Amino acid sequence: MEQPLPRNAVGGIVRQLRYKRGWTQGALAAKCEVAACAISRGTLAKIEAQIRSATDVELYAIALALKVPISTLYPKDFVHQLKVRGWTR
Repeated sequence: MEQPLPRNAVGGIVRQLRYKRGWTQGALAAKCEVAACAISRGTLAKIEAQIRSATDVELYAIALALKVPISTLYPKDFVHQLKVRGWTR
């Protein structure tokens, strides 16, 4: 049986990118605030744990803080996973 897509596909990638930079959740949250989006450490923890989805504005701020394109926050096979499940365009 096919695994369902996670409710939040970006959380794990955000965590990996944050770890790679040696930042705490608090440090990333502070950098997001500088990017004009207040994200608390607790909210970031929920996004990373895939408990809570990130809003469009939060994704933009996280990408700015991490200095990556937003597309980097999604798993590499995400579009393929969508197509396999019938999400075509």
